[in-house]
Amino acid sequence: MNNKVIVAGGAGYIGSHTMVELINEGYEPICIDNLYNSSPEAVKRVEIITGKKIRFYEADLLNKPILHDIFKEERPESVIMFAGYKAVGESVEKPLPYYYNNLISLMNVCDEMKKNGCRNIIFSSSATVYGDPERVPLTEESPDGRVTNPYGRTKSMIEKILADIQKADKDMNVVLLRYFNPIGAHESGLIGEDPQGIPNNLVPYVAQVAVGKREAVHVFGNDYDTPDGTGVRDYIHVVDLARGHVAALRKLKENPGLKIYNLGTGNGYSVLEVIKAYERACGHEIPYVIEGRRPGDIATSYCDPQKAFLEMGWKAELGINDMCMDSYRWQSMNPEGYGDYAHPPIALSEES
Repeated sequence: MNNKVIVAGGAGYIGSHTMVELINEGYEPICIDNLYNSSPEAVKRVEIITGKKIRFYEADLLNKPILHDIFKEERPESVIMFAGYKAVGESVEKPLPYYYNNLISLMNVCDEMKKNGCRNIIFSSSATVYGDPERVPLTEESPDGRVTNPYGRTKSMIEKILADIQKADKDMNVVLLRYFNPIGAHESGLIGEDPQGIPNNLVPYVAQVAVGKREAVHVFGNDYDTPDGTGVRDYIHVVDLARGHVAALRKLKENPGLKIYNLGTGNGYSVLEVIKAYERACGHEIPYVIEGRRPGDIATSYCDPQKAFLEMGWKAELGINDMCMDSYRWQSMNPEGYGDYAHPPIALSEES
C-alpha cells in the first residue's frame, strides 16, 4: 500500500506536529521545506519523538525542476499543503510577494500531482477566508470572500483554484481545512512554535514574555464589540489540529471529491482571557500594554466544528489550559526556540 504523503512545509509549526501524528497512524511523511520560516531541527526532533527517519528535501516549491524530481522519485499518494507566507500584517505591507509565493507554489504542486498520478490534496486553509463575519459561530456555509488582508485572500483564491481543478477532474480529491488559531505544542516539549524575530501571533509573544525574553504583551485594540473589548478567537491545540489532517487523509480514502471543514473548538477566548490562562500555566503575572488596533484584524471569530465531527469523526479534545501549559513547557525548555539559523529576506522568487 502506498502510504506516502508529501508534507509541504513540514518543518514548520503545524507541519512538524502533523508529521508526528502521520507516523503514529502508519503514514510515511515526505517533508519538503525551504526553511524560510522553519528549522531542520524540527524534523530531527520529530524523528526523536517517533523513532522514525524522515525523508527531508530542502527545496522551494517555486523551483519546478526540483519539485518535479521529488514527485518523480517519491510517487506520493497524497499531499498536505502547509507551505506559504502567513503573517497578516506583513501581507498588508508586502502584498505582491504573498500573492506570488503562495499562489505559484500551490499551482506548481498541483501540476506535479497531475503529472505523477497523485489524486489527493489537503490544503491548509484558514478562518481568514470568512473575513469579518456578520455572525458567529462560523459554519462551512458562512459567506466567504470578504477577506480583510492579502494573506487571507491568497487562502481564498487557492480554495477556488482547487475547487476549479476538482470540478474539471472528478478523479481529484480535495479537502480544504479552514482552521482557526493553533497554539500549544507537543507534550514532550521537543517541538513547538518558533517564530523568527518579533512574533506576529498572540501566544508565541505571550510565551516569550512569560520566560522573560520580552517585557510585556502588546494587546492590539481594547475597543472591539466583545465582552472585555479585546479580540475573540477560537484557539485550537496544534496536536488536535494535526490529528484533523489524519482524519482528512482517511476521508480521502472515500474519494470524496471536494470537502470543506472547519477545524476549531467552537469556543471563543479573548486576548485577555488567553493571557490569564497563560498566567495559570506559568504561575506568575504576565504584563501587557494596550495599543491601537492592527490593520486587517477583526473583532470575533469562532467556528461551529460539527461538520468535521459528523463526516470525519474528528473533534478537538484539548482545552485552553492544555494549550497554554504545553506552550509554556515548550518555551521554557527551548527559550531560544530551535536556535539560530538563517532567515533569508522575503523575495519574489527564491531558488533553492
